[in-house]
Amino acid sequence: MRWLERLRMRIQMLFNRGDAAANLDDELRFHIEQQIAENIASGMGADEARHAALRSFGNPVLLREQARATWSWNWLELLLCDIGYGVRTLSRTPGFAAIAILVMALGIGANVALFTIVRSVLLKPLPFQDSNRLMRLYEQSPDDKFPYNDSAGGVFAEWKKQSRSFSDLAILSGFGGYNLSGSVEQLPEGVRAAMFSWNVLPTLGVQPALGRNFTANDDKPSANPTVLLSWGLWKRRFGGNPSIVNQTVLLDAKPYTVIGVMPAWFAYPNAAVQLWTPIYYQMPATEMNAIDSHDFVAIGRLKPGVTETQAVSELTLITRRLHDANLDNPFVSKGASIRPLLESLVGDIKTPLYVLLAATGCLLLIACLNVANLLVARAAARRKEQAVRTALGGSRLRLLRQHLMESLLLSACGGAAGVLLAIGVIQWVVHTRHDMVRMEAIHLDGVAVAFAAGLVVLCALFSGFISSFTAKGDNVLTALQESSRANSAGHGRTRLRAVLLSLEVGLTVVLLIGAGLLLKSYARLRSVDLGCMTRNVLKMDFALPEARYSKPAQRANFFDALLERVRNLPGVEAAGFVSPVVPGDGYGGDSGFSIPEHPAPPRGKLLYALHRWTDPGYFAGIGIPILRGHTFDGTQQPGHATEVIISDAFAREYFSGEDPIGKQLLSLGHHPFEIVGVVGDTRFTAGEAAQPSMYFALDATDDMNNATLVVRSGGDVTQLAMPIQRIVAQMDRDLPVSGILTMDQVVGRSTQDASFNATLLMVFAGLSLLLAAVGLFGVLSYIVAQRTSEIGIRIALGAQREQVLRLMLLDGLRPALVGLVLGLAASVGTARLIRSMLYGTQPLDPAVFTVVAAMLVLVAALACMVPAWRASRLDPMQALRME
Repeated sequence: MRWLERLRMRIQMLFNRGDAAANLDDELRFHIEQQIAENIASGMGADEARHAALRSFGNPVLLREQARATWSWNWLELLLCDIGYGVRTLSRTPGFAAIAILVMALGIGANVALFTIVRSVLLKPLPFQDSNRLMRLYEQSPDDKFPYNDSAGGVFAEWKKQSRSFSDLAILSGFGGYNLSGSVEQLPEGVRAAMFSWNVLPTLGVQPALGRNFTANDDKPSANPTVLLSWGLWKRRFGGNPSIVNQTVLLDAKPYTVIGVMPAWFAYPNAAVQLWTPIYYQMPATEMNAIDSHDFVAIGRLKPGVTETQAVSELTLITRRLHDANLDNPFVSKGASIRPLLESLVGDIKTPLYVLLAATGCLLLIACLNVANLLVARAAARRKEQAVRTALGGSRLRLLRQHLMESLLLSACGGAAGVLLAIGVIQWVVHTRHDMVRMEAIHLDGVAVAFAAGLVVLCALFSGFISSFTAKGDNVLTALQESSRANSAGHGRTRLRAVLLSLEVGLTVVLLIGAGLLLKSYARLRSVDLGCMTRNVLKMDFALPEARYSKPAQRANFFDALLERVRNLPGVEAAGFVSPVVPGDGYGGDSGFSIPEHPAPPRGKLLYALHRWTDPGYFAGIGIPILRGHTFDGTQQPGHATEVIISDAFAREYFSGEDPIGKQLLSLGHHPFEIVGVVGDTRFTAGEAAQPSMYFALDATDDMNNATLVVRSGGDVTQLAMPIQRIVAQMDRDLPVSGILTMDQVVGRSTQDASFNATLLMVFAGLSLLLAAVGLFGVLSYIVAQRTSEIGIRIALGAQREQVLRLMLLDGLRPALVGLVLGLAASVGTARLIRSMLYGTQPLDPAVFTVVAAMLVLVAALACMVPAWRASRLDPMQALRME
């Protein structure tokens, strides 16, 4: 049990260090007094005896230090001593400490925030059981244009029946939403919804927080309607009342039984979904059995030991058999592919987030270089102090340790401030980009705090060691010589600061060029012509409940009556309906067709185009020009639709050199339609080229419940939103209006990703440019201060002040120009990495490179001008007296 005794003594030594020091002093005093007494006894005088005792005994201070060095926990005492010394030293220069801490806080805070976002969105596993075995299943289109195409219900059924690689397969669809009817105190609202097969949640390994999951009996056409609520909807709409389970709510005017409430963290397929219904109950059997209607998301859980390659091979074989058995149907896929469920969710945002993370890394490196520059200048100012401490016995290791401790204190304070900054940035991102995938998973956790602590240590070591390089050959003589008139002061440190500054400028150039490319790309996106009017155009979405509007004539009457009343509102210039989406608001779906007058296309080649349903006034309402022919006439009725309007891109691609007016299309179940008009092209999103489109008459559809009203006004169109909603409430008080946006807002939403990326990168680049400018100012100010006597002598000997100004400017601009060259060279490679994020902009855009170079030179010149001007205005007499 000796180790317990040793541990007790160590702990006692740690907490009773003052008593041990007093005992040591008493013991040293006793031995000295005994020696003095022996000297006196041998005949010496009192003073002589004391001096002789001290000479024979040795230096008491040194003996005390040697004894204390053998104590336990000595490293802790030295650490506390170094911390105290660092705090006292930094407190004497609060301006320097504040600037260094602010610079570190910016660099560390940005990195912690982006690391948290990247880790939460891209790297953290999905919150499902064994999520690494969850896969998203895709079909490959016959023309290989869509290697990751959505699945058809019939193909999924064959996968589920024949596949042996998955423990379970499930199907879902984020189809849109429901109208949730209100009570006496509540207004109706449109809620986003998804449809699940009954086994989606068991496949994911998730249980409702309240109630139960769907069962196989719930997921049948003959079942009673059931629904699962999201935690947010349950709290917001129903006050978090547990008794909602087994109660009835009205969705699209139809009663559904609430069977459960999902956990607060559950957000699949996305965070906008607020309720879930069974898919086989909701969708018609013809749709779920179709093998050429690619509208669903299929997921599966790999069996243990089964690889992705084996699963793909099996699914492809099953799909190929279906394809070969239906060669007359060109829309049946001939292959399959899979990828991890996490990758399928975050694939589109992976590159932008990694680019932003790399940008924050550059910002942190710039911050460290800036702090290292400050520490180099600080070390130069304390050169005599360090020399004196060395002469008094301070070891090089002790001085280096104290220097690193100062760097660590600055980094630690900067890290603490940076974590607070990161919390604010994360909250801003979550609030601003609530539409981003996995936003609900983003929060600052222990891993992020540990990452911040690691950054603090790395920054402290980097800045501390870099700024310590020039101290290797320090000695008292050198320190004294550098303060004499015969020597220029600190050339080694000046060169080091210039090197650090060149690297800082180079990284700043890389960030500026990246930001410039993204800004130019965003400007191009915002200036894209969607092919329609966007100014003073309002859109709002409607979803007529099937239970109340079950017949096509009822839906057509509602749309026609609403249009008539809206068009009579003061200020309305035109109005119309479209389904499913307006230009710029998404893909919306497509369908295949054939042209009877043309030869059949080669096997495997598909003819398809975007499909839209409109009323005759839609094109005038949103400003899409009719190039040829006319819009729909009044004869288009349900079951008797005969007309179709095509876009100019459709005419160019499928009727090249022909007049399409009067030609026939076979579409929508091989029903013949006559082309009666050609309209201008529109884009389904700002970043994509116009696609061939087909427009069918909205009133002629048999099952179209959803539509978007488009209203154009000569003034502020937002003033019409409330009057239109009052009209809707008068016509149907339970019908909510959703998606109320101006077309300018639609464009802004479609370019939100580009705006977000460009804004963040521009902020990082701006901060880097500010740091580089401050660094240039500091370097030249330091050079001027160190060369004050030299400048005074030059002026006294006849040098013109303009020559001194030019000399100082060249000294300051030299590292900036070197950094500019290095940055431009590095940007050539890094700009290619963001090629996929650019629109209408080349990675090596000469205009961006030229503007960045000119701006950098201008900022560098302005930063250097003040200290250079001061140098040229020096009074030689005052400069020489300062020696």
